[in-house]
Amino acid sequence: NRKIPYSYRSFLRHYSRYADKYKATLRIRRKPGEILEVDWAGSTTFVIDRDTGEKIKAYVFVATLPCSQLSYAEATLSMDLHSWITAHNHAYKYFGGTTQIIVPDNLKTSVTKHTTRELVLNTTYREMADYYNTVVMPARVRTPKDKASVEGSVGVISTWIIAALRNTHCFSIDELNEEVWTKLAEFNQRPFTRKKGCRLSAFEEEEKFALSPLPSVPYKMSEWKTAKVRPDYHISVESMFYSVPYEYINRQVEVKFSDDLVEIFFNHMRVASHKRLYGKFGQISTIRDHMPDNHKLFVDQTREAAIEWAESIGSSTLNVVQYILDTFQTEKQALQSIFSLKKSERRYTKYEIERACKMVISMTKRPTVKSIQTILKNNKKNDAEQELKRKTDTSKHNYGFTRGASYYGGTDK
Repeated sequence: NRKIPYSYRSFLRHYSRYADKYKATLRIRRKPGEILEVDWAGSTTFVIDRDTGEKIKAYVFVATLPCSQLSYAEATLSMDLHSWITAHNHAYKYFGGTTQIIVPDNLKTSVTKHTTRELVLNTTYREMADYYNTVVMPARVRTPKDKASVEGSVGVISTWIIAALRNTHCFSIDELNEEVWTKLAEFNQRPFTRKKGCRLSAFEEEEKFALSPLPSVPYKMSEWKTAKVRPDYHISVESMFYSVPYEYINRQVEVKFSDDLVEIFFNHMRVASHKRLYGKFGQISTIRDHMPDNHKLFVDQTREAAIEWAESIGSSTLNVVQYILDTFQTEKQALQSIFSLKKSERRYTKYEIERACKMVISMTKRPTVKSIQTILKNNKKNDAEQELKRKTDTSKHNYGFTRGASYYGGTDK
């Protein structure tokens, strides 16, 4: 702190020497179709609310091709991720192709983390770049020269378009964009001062051929979030519920959702996908294969499913099930009774169930599930006793000739 300060003239002299040595500027000749620089304009415009007369702020997205200096501009009501991605789609459509590299600023909508050692892109933005087969290379932090073309275009467009529209009253974002695109066409067709042609003609002659072709459909934006699988093996996405295989209960999963699809990933592997639900909150989309076996049995309690199950067992079982369905006062009671019979498959084979149903039909005209379960238990017990008796009888009569010890040179005692 005891250093002697420079005088103003001495500081200027020393700084001038430093700047001459270290502040040299390299003019880079851009390749056609290589880079697209994108940013939000610093100045804003507005639309007017028809009902209140209030001015609602609108933001201007700017994209520039550094080689030809052709620019695209669009007004949006927000600078959120959806507006950012939509503006990119429209810019690519305007240029009629894609570039090898996108150079954005370090906005949260494009970059999650950017240090000298690590670059983490926003997941949706990276996905969009992959879809258009391009690479995102953000400008270094606080280094506007990394995207000098769009910085220059932002300044010019702020004057040429935004300032020119300050007295134009638009009542919707679509009306405002019509005005913006009219001014944009004038801007891109304005003759250069020091050379022949304009931005549009330079693009047509020097750069259009180098752009990569567009996909058949524009990128459909999807968002990502993390969610915990609930005990009912569902996750919540904007108050709608989607099922996941029950093995993932209490696990953290990644959810990707677009306008028409919800996909669930665990350790980067897709484990479920659903058509996206809209309308009343609390709707549920459940895939049967995601359920535990006992839940499948419960949800399968319908008249048709009961008859289908009985047919798979045999004709006697079908007769019993049909009788239960026809005689119970309510279908729900009948289905609950059949459900308890279906659970018998855990302990007994289809043959054993069919045999028990055949026996109960021969005994009574009013078969009940309880009587069938009793017969199943007795049959199982009788079968076990018969099997044990058979084995015992076999072992008693299972003998042969036995040679004595003397045969092998020993002595019998």
